[in-house]
Amino acid sequence: MKRNEGNIDRIVRVLVGVGVLILYFWGPQTPIALIGIIPMVTGLLGWCPLYSILGINTCKLDS
Repeated sequence: MKRNEGNIDRIVRVLVGVGVLILYFWGPQTPIALIGIIPMVTGLLGWCPLYSILGINTCKLDS
């Protein structure tokens, strides 16, 4: 798994994921809010499978 997400992309993904999960615990507790796990995990890993399929790379570093 080569890193394909840049730092800003990763930060935004983690913040969005955590925000959606917070809504799950303090807002309407619908199971659909657990989808926040996906951007949070991809942001923490620095690798997005959809980016790999589409050939997108926001990472400026050669890894």
